[in-house]
Amino acid sequence: MFTNIFNTAKAHIKGGKKYPKIDGTVTFKETKNGVIVTAKINNLPQSKDRCKGRFFGFHIHEGTSCTGNLEDEFANAKSHLNPNSCPHPFHIGDLPPLIENNGFAYMNVLINKFKIKDILGKVIIIHDSPDDFKTQPSGNSGSKIACGKIEKRTI
Repeated sequence: MFTNIFNTAKAHIKGGKKYPKIDGTVTFKETKNGVIVTAKINNLPQSKDRCKGRFFGFHIHEGTSCTGNLEDEFANAKSHLNPNSCPHPFHIGDLPPLIENNGFAYMNVLINKFKIKDILGKVIIIHDSPDDFKTQPSGNSGSKIACGKIEKRTI
């Protein structure tokens, strides 16, 4: 199913100033049927209400840096990756939301919207609110709370 190590990429996720303990990895493995995206994220903010969990917007952005300014520490992540000018949620950077479980999130999904070469050098962002899958242009998913740069995976 997998082609080889040269068709894989990885991003190390780090939280921003508000949530500095967020950390984790997102791996991308290209297969003949699409790219398998696996996210393992630790220390996400948790809901205080046991009947309400937290969902987090999760997107590949067009920027190439997890830097920013005083208003938005990840401003250089720019907008969702959308080279085909598709409406939201059909950008190639639109991913399913992360679901927090006691501060941890795990997701494994097959996506055929992009290839590894399309996302190398871009950044992946975790937002503090869930994506509503309709608001243009980015799903009203709130501020950026964590970021990682997507790089070719090395052995």
